Amino acid sequence: MRARRSCLSVPGSSPKFLAKAAGLPADEVFFDLEDSVAPLEKEAARGNIIEALKNNTFQAPTKIVRINGVYTRWAYRDIIEIVEAAGDLIDGLMIPKVETPNDVTFVADLLRMIEETTGLNKKLGLEVQIETALGLQNIREIAAASDRIEDLILGPADMSASLGLPTVTAGAPIPGYENLDHWHYVLTHINIAARARNLQAIDGPYLLIRDLDGFRQAAMRARALGYDGKWALHPDQVQVLNEVFTPTQEEYDKAEAILEHYKYVTEVERKGAVMFGKEMIDEASRKMAEQVAARGTAAGMKREKGVEDFLKTE
Repeated sequence: MRARRSCLSVPGSSPKFLAKAAGLPADEVFFDLEDSVAPLEKEAARGNIIEALKNNTFQAPTKIVRINGVYTRWAYRDIIEIVEAAGDLIDGLMIPKVETPNDVTFVADLLRMIEETTGLNKKLGLEVQIETALGLQNIREIAAASDRIEDLILGPADMSASLGLPTVTAGAPIPGYENLDHWHYVLTHINIAARARNLQAIDGPYLLIRDLDGFRQAAMRARALGYDGKWALHPDQVQVLNEVFTPTQEEYDKAEAILEHYKYVTEVERKGAVMFGKEMIDEASRKMAEQVAARGTAAGMKREKGVEDFLKTE
């Protein structure tokens, strides 16, 4: 599992921001050729990204390039120029506004051809953005379109436009619906499709970049719904995401202790359900613990408590 707690968006049209992103502690940096880049700057942005990748050492372990949508005139050159020049320096491509499985297979097929032609000694992954009603409707087929897909991402701004929501600020509450979460269905639907294919689920941006309290609340909502991480549009948001999407030390220690204890009781004592302190655990408990432990491990956490610390009933 790649850690994707914080996915920092950096416009490819800004060499200054590209260089600054190298030193930021995001789990993922994605270099944008799409919405944050003006049409007349898109071709030059490819070169900016290639230079940034070649001339900087990025702290982020995962580096992605968001291409333009496959329905635009820029997409195929985005893929060819970036991958031929810097395919060994990135981990994959992000496809925006995916609406059908064909959108994914076009990119996957072109990637395969480039990899084979250039002798690239790696298989690049794909990140898929769901940003329209049609994409949401076809999400199960989209998630199964290629074995390169690593995660599904909500694009809240374009989704708001596609669904006709009465707002111009993605992330802000909508008048008349303040006490309810208008993204609950969409987020859950994307997460279900992702988990059915063993993919990660990532929440999109929160556009009120100075509102760190609101941003934290949005991130906590996504975490509560099972998401692995969320986009950051500003360096200040990165640390918030790393905190929110990292298990607490107690959560991580408990998950590891459950896995260790359950392995012992099932393999040595041959029991299927046993007490773990004051709670009963079984195979379903192991699966839940596995998820928390995997996220903690991906975040570089180290265990501090043993099984005996959790078996106490007083």
